Amino acid sequence: MTPRPPAAAYLNPCKSIDSTNVDVARVAMDLRGVDTFATIDACFRFVRDEVQHSGDYRRNPVTCSASQVLLHRTGYCYAKSHLLCALLRANGVPAGLCYQRLCIDDHGPPCCLHGLNAVWLPDTGWFRLDPRGNKAGIDARFEPPAERLAFIPRLSGERDLPGVFARPLRQVVAALERHDSWDALLANLPDGEWDKYSLPND
Repeated sequence: MTPRPPAAAYLNPCKSIDSTNVDVARVAMDLRGVDTFATIDACFRFVRDEVQHSGDYRRNPVTCSASQVLLHRTGYCYAKSHLLCALLRANGVPAGLCYQRLCIDDHGPPCCLHGLNAVWLPDTGWFRLDPRGNKAGIDARFEPPAERLAFIPRLSGERDLPGVFARPLRQVVAALERHDSWDALLANLPDGEWDKYSLPND
């Protein structure tokens, strides 16, 4: 049975996923492939490999919107997911945001949110992919039907947040807009009670 197509919200722009920004739209067009799969792969590789993870590379400024991430070529996982979402939507590919709750280190809580993406594949439905950027111990790829994500929840308190969001969570946007340096955000990564995640009004 063919999955039901997602709502139009997964193609529309919003404040953080500004897919109609002229620079975002231009790069999206440059990355367009011969088919949907090639387009998704090209956009994913661009964000994963050409945009540096702010924490890994200790880079400022803290970015939030897709156009900011593209301009500065840096972003935390949340911001990088905003850019990938925008590039895909600009190419007519339904895309959304997913989150995991992960421990900050390998010893257990405290935890923080981790941002990644889901893309709509006509014969599959939602398929997750993670453009946060690879490094030692992380090898995320777009290789359906197998998910190759950066992280797999395994410790106490870790889990996948269910659902695919058309817009970023409010506490994620607030954290990105509140802090002006990569280390300030690293010390205050967004989290929240499991039943209190909410969407921004943008």
